[in-house]
Amino acid sequence: MERDMTDVELLQLKQSCHSIFSGHALLSPADSFSRMAQWCEQQQIQHDVYGEGEFVQKFEAKIASLLGMEAAVFCMTGTLAQVTALRLACTERGSPLVALHPTSHILLHERSNFQALDHFTALQIGNPHRPWDVADLQKQPEKIAAAQYELPMREIGGQLPDWDSLEAIKSYCHTQNIHLHMDGARLWEASAGLNKSLQEIAAGFDSVYVSFYKGIGGMGGAMLLGNKNLIAKARVWMHRQGGNVFRRTPYVVAAAMQFDQQLAQMPAYLARTRDVFRILQNYPEFQTNPATPQVNMFHLHLPMDKDTAIHLRNQIAAEQGIWLFNQAVHASLPNRSMFEWYVGDQLLHLSDTVIRQGLDQLRSGMQQRNF
Repeated sequence: MERDMTDVELLQLKQSCHSIFSGHALLSPADSFSRMAQWCEQQQIQHDVYGEGEFVQKFEAKIASLLGMEAAVFCMTGTLAQVTALRLACTERGSPLVALHPTSHILLHERSNFQALDHFTALQIGNPHRPWDVADLQKQPEKIAAAQYELPMREIGGQLPDWDSLEAIKSYCHTQNIHLHMDGARLWEASAGLNKSLQEIAAGFDSVYVSFYKGIGGMGGAMLLGNKNLIAKARVWMHRQGGNVFRRTPYVVAAAMQFDQQLAQMPAYLARTRDVFRILQNYPEFQTNPATPQVNMFHLHLPMDKDTAIHLRNQIAAEQGIWLFNQAVHASLPNRSMFEWYVGDQLLHLSDTVIRQGLDQLRSGMQQRNF
């Protein structure tokens, strides 16, 4: 039986590859800190103290203006930002119920924080494989305090709602006094996919969370946006939950120094995703979700189980110097698996020839195993 590689061995294998398909290029700590130091010197950046300081507050104001929101607060994680906003919405409206899609990050990846910390009660709505719509909300007979909408929905391949559907949700929530919160961890990508400005998308949402380490490529950190009253209360609750760190400057610098450049690249990432889909038409044994690209990320489904997919990934990396994907998971059908491709600066600068070479190797390995 083949021995599983350790995390350290896998990282070494990945770093040995000349071509890495998914995501943005990962700089070493030395390179990252050197670039940050140079930028800080050029911009004459001064440290914040518990979030107070001209640099951090100017960045908060910049993002608030970009989304057309009254106020914003930089926070360490989206996990902290989202449950805080939803808790406050429930308190204000006198109901503990928050409507969440079954694939919400809160339900899948936050260790039941909303439950363990008594933030709110989750009410699942919609089909697990599709974005939810206004009808899913209208059929709920109980008083809902808040609803979360993720743009795009990562766990179902980066799917987006159509614009009219999203506008209908905004209108209904407004008339029913339901706090509409956006999980905008990948809002920057959604803007290109919807072909709408960030302000147009955010209009009608009562609060928005955005991330600075995913599409932007920062070291970490998030921002919660809303009206001044909500953000003032959120600052208090984040302090209560241990989120008021002494220095936020390093995380804000890592985001701010490349924010404009990465935001400007989002249309190019989407265009490159469409190129990749055209290449994938020559590999009918591999299926995409969604069927056509909606943002610069998608899921690729394989006719093999997860362990086989990971074995082939490692073999191709060792023999060809191509790293196809990071993680694979079992799909719902037997002997099927899937992985996520995020089209960032790695794939943007890879040739079609290298992409085909990697897919050819994956198909060849699958055929040798008689799938």
